[in-house]
This record gives sequence, C-alpha cells and structure tokens, in this order.
Amino acid sequence: MSEARAGDTIERLHAEIVLCRLCDRLVAWREQVARERRAVFADQEYWGRPVPGFGDRRARLVLVGLAPAAHGANRTGRVFTGDRSGDWLYRALHRGGFASQPTATGRDDGLRLRDAYVTSAVRCAPPGNRPLPAEQAACRPYLERELALLGRTTVLLALGGIAYRTLAAREGLRPRPRFGHGLEVGLAGGRTLLCSYHPSQQNTFTGRLTEAMLDSVIERARALVDAAR
Repeated sequence: MSEARAGDTIERLHAEIVLCRLCDRLVAWREQVARERRAVFADQEYWGRPVPGFGDRRARLVLVGLAPAAHGANRTGRVFTGDRSGDWLYRALHRGGFASQPTATGRDDGLRLRDAYVTSAVRCAPPGNRPLPAEQAACRPYLERELALLGRTTVLLALGGIAYRTLAAREGLRPRPRFGHGLEVGLAGGRTLLCSYHPSQQNTFTGRLTEAMLDSVIERARALVDAAR
C-alpha cells in the first residue's frame, strides 16, 4: 500500500491528473470524442481531459469506479456526472445520506458529498469502456496517491470487477475472494472493502443491478461508517 508523498495534496494531485498524457490511445480517444461530440450535446464544450476524483476530502466512504464515460464525465469533467450511471449512483448516495441532491448534471450543479468521495481506477474515457491492462497500470499510481491522501477512509466501495481487482491488489488480498455484488472483505486497520456491480446501462437495463441492490450496499456502507465513529 503506497503512502502519500511528502508535501502531496489532493489539489496538487488533481492538477497533475488533468494534465496527464501518458496513454496515447486514451488521449486520442478522449479528444476525438470531445471534438466530434454527440448530437444532443453539440452546443456544449466537452472537458476532454482526465477526470480527477470528487467529494469530501475527509470522507470515510470512498467509492471507486472504472473510468469516465465518453459523453458523461469526459463531457462534464466530474466523475459519474452527466450519464445514466451517475444518475443511479448519486440517487443512491442521496438516499443513503451521502449526497446533498439526487442529480449530477455538471460541475456547477450544486452537488455536495458528505463523508463520501468518488473516484475511478482509470481517469480517461476508454474506447468501448475497456481500458487496456497497460493503461490501468499507468493510471494506478494516481489512485494510490489519492487513497493515501484520503486518510480517514473506513469503507472502500468497488463499483465493478476492475475497481475491485485494483483495490484488492493495493490491499494485498491473498487469496483474493471472488468478486460479487455485496461481497464484504475485512481489511487492515479495521477498514472494510465492499463490492457492487457497476451501475452501467448494461447492468441496470438488464436488471443485473437494481436500485434496491445498490441501496443495500450503500446502506451497509452507511452502517459501517457510522459504527466507526
């Protein structure tokens, strides 16, 4: 598990993330999407850069997703914002008392998180929502530093299998339990790793993930966070 660098801050880290151009394929794709745009968003200026984390810097609940959506966070510049996955996630966080409102449409929409912070394993929108292993590895140090700086974390919530594998590797889980919705793993220091299916359209449209299922994981996170006070 990595430690924070001397003098490191969330602000400094976010500034580095936004300027990152490490992965040629991801840079090309995020910028192509930002130029060509989807017709419904043709009059909007896309973010088209890597997307940093968002939320309460003293959060005890940290949620980790996969990557920005091409016309979601790659457009709005805020993680899980401007797409249906974000609609599902922030509604659940609002019901769980972690978000000030149930909607997330843009960086200036007034949304505030309380005791929660949302980030991702990969910071650029990948083609087909499938980052390559080398791209995941290149981005991993950003997540390592971010988690080290969020020093009050009690619960890590992995949204999907890639986020789970990333966090399991960071935490040195051996053997690694098989990923599944509702999986709960105790970590060093009294922390807990929870798992949920990702609130992607593929999962929500097919019923693999329902709002009740997502609520149950958020409610469990709430109980663990409250018990740690």
